[in-house]
Amino acid sequence: MSKFWSPLVSELQPYVPGEQPKMANLIKLNTNENPFGPSPQVIEAIERELNDNLRLYPDPEGQALKEAIASFHDEIGIKPSQVFVGNGSDEVLAHIFQGLLKHERPILFPDISYSFYPVYCGLFQIESKVIPLTDSFEINPEDYRQPNGGIIFPNPNAPTGRYLGLEHVEAILQANPDTVVVVDEAYVDFGGTSAITLVHRYPNLLVCQTLSKARSLAGLRVGFAVGNEELIEALNRVKDSFNSYPLDRLALAGAVAAFEDKQWFEDSCNGVIRERERVSKGLENLGFEVLPSKANFVFARHPRRTGEDLAAHLRQQGIIVRHFKKPRISEFLRITIGTPDQNGALLKGLGKILEA
Repeated sequence: MSKFWSPLVSELQPYVPGEQPKMANLIKLNTNENPFGPSPQVIEAIERELNDNLRLYPDPEGQALKEAIASFHDEIGIKPSQVFVGNGSDEVLAHIFQGLLKHERPILFPDISYSFYPVYCGLFQIESKVIPLTDSFEINPEDYRQPNGGIIFPNPNAPTGRYLGLEHVEAILQANPDTVVVVDEAYVDFGGTSAITLVHRYPNLLVCQTLSKARSLAGLRVGFAVGNEELIEALNRVKDSFNSYPLDRLALAGAVAAFEDKQWFEDSCNGVIRERERVSKGLENLGFEVLPSKANFVFARHPRRTGEDLAAHLRQQGIIVRHFKKPRISEFLRITIGTPDQNGALLKGLGKILEA
């Protein structure tokens, strides 16, 4: 602690991202990156932008990307004015917390959830109330029928992978017409149905997504939100008071191309889903309890070995998974779905550990 720190900085408990180890021949299954890589069209679009135009600022509005996102959702009738884009969904979420969730009453979110939520509450000094998941690690919509300054939850949930059906999302929206409900859909493309289909019916709904997972662009840092134009205007006001140019020219070009190549997107998602089912079945055959997942990871625990012990032994084999030392979930491992070869090595490695 330094005497130059502000009181706010002294009290912050920062978010801890997944480890990015520098190890040779590593099987990295800890940060939910897509194993299949981005569309070749994305690479081509970025290469076309490597020219003298890099001396110029990018479009501060990201209009071409907003139009591409709206076009991708044309069956729903989304307009570019209903889309907000930012530097990764984490930045988009930060603007959401500051622009839409800072009110007199506390905001609500699950106790087992994306661990950036309490960090944002500390940073922006927002009061919060944590709502426990059920014993089966599910969101109970009835628990959100109480006074609040806003609601946010991941769907599918992170780190559990469980998905809340749209009828239950609607129940939360209908019970809270006077506050903003944010559905954080980083993993929805791996088997869920997006709440974007509901934005025309619920002016208090804001849906946040990322290109890091299903579109294999974690390295570009692109996120977006879709909702009522008044909600989007609030985010634009915050953005333009913080950083008018959140997305560079390369990120904008690559992101547009990612939305245009629908076939690659669908093939990539289907590949992850197939491997997720294979990994889930393999883990169950080894005696693991595996929570139902609609994400690109599984959340699993073994009745005879602790999560910390299993993670440590996998690491000795050059396989990295995520272990959380937190109440209720300390016995679980969160395992990113990798390539078929990586997943095979994981299951083989766990088999060896359990036999020993």
